[in-house]
Amino acid sequence: MLADLAAGDRSVGQLAEPFAMSLAAASKHIKVLESAGLIRREIEGRTHLCRLEPAPLASAAEWLRFYERFWAYLTDSDLRRQWLAAGVMDLAPGAGFEFVWRNDALSETPSLRPEGFPEEHRMQCRILEVDPPHRLVITWGAQSEVTFTLEQQGSGTLLTLLHRRAPDRATPLNVSAGWHAHLDALAARLEGRPIGPFWPAWSSLKQEYDRRHPA
Repeated sequence: MLADLAAGDRSVGQLAEPFAMSLAAASKHIKVLESAGLIRREIEGRTHLCRLEPAPLASAAEWLRFYERFWAYLTDSDLRRQWLAAGVMDLAPGAGFEFVWRNDALSETPSLRPEGFPEEHRMQCRILEVDPPHRLVITWGAQSEVTFTLEQQGSGTLLTLLHRRAPDRATPLNVSAGWHAHLDALAARLEGRPIGPFWPAWSSLKQEYDRRHPA
């Protein structure tokens, strides 16, 4: 939005259009930017025009980079495959996409894959909601749903992940250990650290989740 406003004044509808978001979602973003002193909104008849306030942008640039970096690691296939799974997304509600996991390739250190797990795993998903660069909601296969939420926390960014509607007890154990291991891989990527072998980490985490949440 700020990039669009750098080229001149824009209405709320014009700011929302490139992101395929509703006017209500766009207004939410605009209010955040207004609160930060980055833009000024003026009402001309029935039109709300937004204008850039350049003075605070220097301090805001770093804040925006945190969001953009995390958002890219969630939505860009080449970046996401480095910690989770590949899969090109069309960031529009209702758009389908395919996750492709190759967990053996996440680390340069080889490890023994558990019995019954293939070298590659694919899953069909669909985007339910997208609110760049703060919130992404997707289906997880046929039954589950995953929500990613990004928010500023101090000088950093907080990623909150919510996985809903697991079909049975075995699924949450596998998925919880998987998310934990994958998010550790994401943190390593963002911090420039090497990623350890995935499967030993996953197996250890699954045992720990099983211990903490007995049947």
